[in-house]
Amino acid sequence: MAATTHETTTPKRSTSETGHAINVANLQDLIAFVTGYGAAYNPSKTSLKLPQLTTLAVTANTSLADVITKNTAYNNQVNERLAAFSNVHSLATRVVNALEVTDAANEKIKDAKGFNRKLQGKRASSAVVSVDPNTQAPTAISASQQSYDQQIQHLAGLIAILQSEPSYAPNETDLKIVALTAKQADLTAKNNAVATAFTNISNSRIARNSTLYGIDTGLVDTATEVKKYIKTIFGATSPQFAQVKGIEFRKKF
Repeated sequence: MAATTHETTTPKRSTSETGHAINVANLQDLIAFVTGYGAAYNPSKTSLKLPQLTTLAVTANTSLADVITKNTAYNNQVNERLAAFSNVHSLATRVVNALEVTDAANEKIKDAKGFNRKLQGKRASSAVVSVDPNTQAPTAISASQQSYDQQIQHLAGLIAILQSEPSYAPNETDLKIVALTAKQADLTAKNNAVATAFTNISNSRIARNSTLYGIDTGLVDTATEVKKYIKTIFGATSPQFAQVKGIEFRKKF
């Protein structure tokens, strides 16, 4: 399962995320006016009735909050992965240097250097650690995940060579095979955690968009119908319609 990071861009708050919140806030304003109309507001369509509008507002607010929670979790996982991978390139170079001062055959050392070159050449994009936990997570899969996947595979190849060389027995703790194997496992776990977090935020956005923008049943379409009903019962030039006609609900950001 792959995830994306778009980690070369400067984190900033998405205008689309703000737009979703404005739609929900505007529904609350519309509900306030509807409540003030009392018995005069009596639509036959169930979805336009006040209790259903109130429920829709609660659901919409919940969906927005869930996106923020999942978004924050994704950003945290990306930052944890970045920290875990930060020393991989230098570590691999040190491993090759350590192998060169063993009794390993030249061909084996050459193979190890090959994995190191591949690892260095597949450097993952540098990320800017988010200072805003609500910084928008990406919406599409990019090539950066492949780079992390490949780094893990190249490290695994390097470890396999070390395991095949009896004379490789460094005294440095982080260069020992057991430490390198643990490092690879940690990198894999953190990489998978990013992929899982990406799936979670993606699904959360789908649910939010269904609540806000679903055809006929979504917040925007429902609110638009409420305004039309108010225009119908009070008239286009009524003060009641003047209260709500300027409340904007948008589907695209």
